[in-house]
Amino acid sequence: MARSIKKGPYLDKKLALKIAALTAAGEKKVLKTWARRSTISPEFVGHTLAIHNGNKFIPVYISENMVGHKLGEFAPSRTFRSHGAVRSKKEERTTALRTTEVAPT
Repeated sequence: MARSIKKGPYLDKKLALKIAALTAAGEKKVLKTWARRSTISPEFVGHTLAIHNGNKFIPVYISENMVGHKLGEFAPSRTFRSHGAVRSKKEERTTALRTTEVAPT
């Protein structure tokens, strides 16, 4: 569900202050943040944020297309392995051979 328009977008205050300080100083340092739920505002554009994914920090360069999205969308926290059971290569070969055999007539 989307956030109420009356409330406005959620923006972490400490993160916004740090970005404002970097912009005023003209620096381009990588900022570490745990605020994955924070919305990207236009002031973030051009900065690199290291977003925590629960295990490590993923550096993300903020561009204009990212404005309005959440920081967590750009640092996936879950690793996709695969659907279904994993079979061994030997097992795959034997099933492939069985399907290619011709039945005697």
